[in-house]
Amino acid sequence: MSDVMLDAVLAQLNADEEGAIGRWMDWLRIPSISTDPAYAGQTRQAATWAADQLRDLGFAVEIHETTAPGGKPGHPIVLAECGGGPGYKGPHVLFYGHYDVQPADPLDLWESPPFEPVRKPAEGAIGERVVARGAVDDKGQVMTFLEALRAWKKVSGLPAGGARFTVLLEGEEECGSVSLPAFVRAHRERLGGCDICLISDTGQLGRGKPAITYGVRGLAYTEVTLHAANQDLHSGLWGGRAPNPNNELAKVLAQLWDKERRVTIPGFYDAVRPLARSEREAWKRLKFNAAAALKKIGLPRAADIGEAGYTALEREWGRPTAEINGIWGGYTGAGAKTVIPAKASAKVSFRLVADQDPARITKMFFKWLRDRTPPGCRWELTDHHGGWGATVRTDSPLLAAAERAIKRASGKRPALIKSGGSIPVAGLLKAELGMETIFMGFGLDDDRVHSPNEKFELDCFWLGQRSHAAFIGELLTGAARA
Repeated sequence: MSDVMLDAVLAQLNADEEGAIGRWMDWLRIPSISTDPAYAGQTRQAATWAADQLRDLGFAVEIHETTAPGGKPGHPIVLAECGGGPGYKGPHVLFYGHYDVQPADPLDLWESPPFEPVRKPAEGAIGERVVARGAVDDKGQVMTFLEALRAWKKVSGLPAGGARFTVLLEGEEECGSVSLPAFVRAHRERLGGCDICLISDTGQLGRGKPAITYGVRGLAYTEVTLHAANQDLHSGLWGGRAPNPNNELAKVLAQLWDKERRVTIPGFYDAVRPLARSEREAWKRLKFNAAAALKKIGLPRAADIGEAGYTALEREWGRPTAEINGIWGGYTGAGAKTVIPAKASAKVSFRLVADQDPARITKMFFKWLRDRTPPGCRWELTDHHGGWGATVRTDSPLLAAAERAIKRASGKRPALIKSGGSIPVAGLLKAELGMETIFMGFGLDDDRVHSPNEKFELDCFWLGQRSHAAFIGELLTGAARA
């Protein structure tokens, strides 16, 4: 493969810009909300749409039904393969992405309907953005890869230009990837033949600051309900006489942190891998501006809070957290209703770092709650899902190939960073198959991921396509080896 061929591929991407945006918007119009059973049909539709695209690109495609723990039907997994062109001796790459999206609530905060994608001027930057649920997480990022494949097929006539790929697109990443472990184990031999996993579901350091992520955090996600009386009670007759689950749950959860904002669950930090001095020094050289980042989300400098002794970047990339993601109980409608609720609930999650075990953290949390059961009350505790964090090698030839690809596409060498988010498949592939992962993502920290008005800027969309195209070129030259 010569530079002339890659130049032709990049030119093809430029020529098909409007077509790429149109295809991306078509996918975004499908409300593939995996966590809500009401959207099961649309979620399947999104999988079928992706499968059809991959068939058009010359891949052999299968749609696999899945089963979650307990026998509940899951969302389908799209598995596609191309075997490599004549004489190809490069690595076999597994590309992972997800086609499901988060719920769009609260709907009243969207500037436009969440599943009617629109192009708008980029905020505070030159160019445009596409606003829709899934714009960046993860349909937009997956599309950057699919469009790179399309350009290579158009120019060379071969799927992936003759490189060897397996593509795995799942529909449950946003609800814990609960069916994925069984699928990976059932297809261990097939997936285990891949040399590396490539994921585009992360971000850059900033506009014009490309990056490769070498670590993501793990996750333990729970729901807790505190029950008291067998009915809602009149607060005038029963206030001060019986436990109020709202009050008691708030008091218990407030004990999760000490005055240094450290999590108080005994043993929570036992397995935490300490930050190396070299790592902290490298992150300091990135000159991250915490105050500027806070300003973008409407917060003052004083809002830079968290575990004592660590910078904002260190807390995000290298330290675990406990968060209350939702809390409710009693009357929340218009006007007044003087009631003591029979129960109160909260969703509580933990972002974990190497080498914390999500199952162990969940058990420790549930024990911590039981040890603090308010008098006359009982707990209902649900383990929704979890996943290990992953920190990957930074010295592999394939990661070096990804660095060269992004530099070719952007003109800048990418920074090596970590992410505070979680991508469960990375830890799963490491544990089950011993497979390393390259996180080559193109999002920005103000993309409003999981929030109303999620967006992906077209400059980032183009950079992703060009970077993936250049990475495929690296595979074809033989310069990249596992």
